[in-house]
Amino acid sequence: MDALIAASARALATGDALGALKRVALREDPPALAMRGIAMAQLGEYPRARELLRRAARGFGAREALARARCVVAEAEVALAMRELGGSPRALVAAADTLEAHADLANALHARLIAVRRLLLLGRLNEAEAALACLDTRNAPPSLAAVAELTAAELALRALRIGPARAALARAHAAAERARVPALLAEVAEARAALDRPAARRLGASGEQALCLDEVAALLASDALVVDACRRGLRADIAWLPLARRPVLFALARALAEAWPGDVDRSTLIACAFNTRRPDETHRARLRVEIGRLRALAGELAGIEATARGFALRPRGTRAAVVLAPPIAGDQASLVALLADGAAWSTSALALALGASQRTVQRALAELEAAGRVRSIGRARAQRWLSPPLTGFTTILLLPPTLPIG
Repeated sequence: MDALIAASARALATGDALGALKRVALREDPPALAMRGIAMAQLGEYPRARELLRRAARGFGAREALARARCVVAEAEVALAMRELGGSPRALVAAADTLEAHADLANALHARLIAVRRLLLLGRLNEAEAALACLDTRNAPPSLAAVAELTAAELALRALRIGPARAALARAHAAAERARVPALLAEVAEARAALDRPAARRLGASGEQALCLDEVAALLASDALVVDACRRGLRADIAWLPLARRPVLFALARALAEAWPGDVDRSTLIACAFNTRRPDETHRARLRVEIGRLRALAGELAGIEATARGFALRPRGTRAAVVLAPPIAGDQASLVALLADGAAWSTSALALALGASQRTVQRALAELEAAGRVRSIGRARAQRWLSPPLTGFTTILLLPPTLPIG
């Protein structure tokens, strides 16, 4: 490695992309192309960065496996930043193995952290947690230690383990300060701020109350019957009844919980569940069927009584019934939450993360675009979707799916 390449690498390690470019901007040899690619990635010029990194990888000979593996890792990080999540991770895993075989442990750890962050974006949280637990970060460079702790903090937040999340963020902050990378410090600060922002709303007959993550965790740990509109299910103590695939039953449960301890008339329940303003006898018959199904599914958590007007929810024991609603309303709340990270997402990546079909995501994006809440850039396969960052609250509870909450 010559002096200019070494100086460029040191600049990149501290986040000084412009300083790195000044040293190698006019060079076309593979090491310089790799440095330029990484610098362009740090500046947010991802397509150009990927092109440079691919040229660098082709330029390194077959005997330069270590250099080629580093290019693969850098390109994988660019793909992560571009939210291109559909490819196979096998090349990244092979690159990590090559780096470990050549004793480049820092870059091998970097590669495996990229793989964990990809799993996080896809919502495969159990796999991400298991993969992160296998990583040894004790002697890692401060910047990689900060990334590892940020990843651990997000996993803890998604599972509402607030204490471990705060501890991980404190370690991330200390590591970022040692690394002296402004972008890392800003990322840690943003993650810490999310702990104090409203994360959900508590709804009931008495009104609405904003809750931060600590308060959400306390509510779910209480003995209340919680109709969770963030994850679409019913929870009481450790019992969890998922209703994400039963939208009619969930709509009925939410309407009944919002009115507790009162009842809900049949016309209101029909409008909530079947989205109609002119109910007839067929709707009333279907309501009786769906109420029967909900009563059978939720029997261990609550009963549903018929009243003169309609139906009322009766939680078992002395439990209260509350609704935990997202901080933003609408059926596309999870989609908006994903786009709120400021990155440009492809339709295919959004579909992977949400576990939905691309056609479903396209319809939702069209509705959001018509409402002015998202915008697209590019065309055809290069089309990406953006949304203004959401301020004033955190969308942690809307990112699908979540780990089981213990």
